[in-house]
Amino acid sequence: MADTIVRDQPMTEADAFLIASKFLAHEARLLDERRFDQWYELLDDELLYEVPIRLAMTKFEDETRGAGHIISDTKRRIKVRIDRLNCGDCWSESPPSRTVRIVGSVLASLTDDPRIIEVDSALMLYRQRSNNEPGDLIPVRRYDLLRVAKAEVKLLKRRALLADTMLRTPNLGVFL
Repeated sequence: MADTIVRDQPMTEADAFLIASKFLAHEARLLDERRFDQWYELLDDELLYEVPIRLAMTKFEDETRGAGHIISDTKRRIKVRIDRLNCGDCWSESPPSRTVRIVGSVLASLTDDPRIIEVDSALMLYRQRSNNEPGDLIPVRRYDLLRVAKAEVKLLKRRALLADTMLRTPNLGVFL
């Protein structure tokens, strides 16, 4: 991915879109292939990863006003989750989920900080765990901040907003 970001001139909106789209596609592939240690390397040291509890409200902005979260993790906490997934004794992911992430509706914007890109995207996550049961669809709207350096792009913040107000899958042992 570094080939798309090494440049001397200021980043344009088109650059931001290309960087964000490539990052999200690469991230989806790593997660679908359960290459969690490689995905972890894409996370910024200051990462905040949130999945807020969503309520059915008239106004969109009121749906997540509460302080409750299904997940509120830092990079350190995500490392603990990855270590559990890799140890073979993680009951929430036994058997491991087979997933397909479809990322779309990508919008990328420049911020006041020339190193930060604001990214909105939609994620449709298909997850199947057993041999004979149908899988789950988990629709998500994601609001990300990406930190761009000369040789790398890192996920600085993710706010993943589930479309459903009630979790319709046994757990969120997968990353959104």
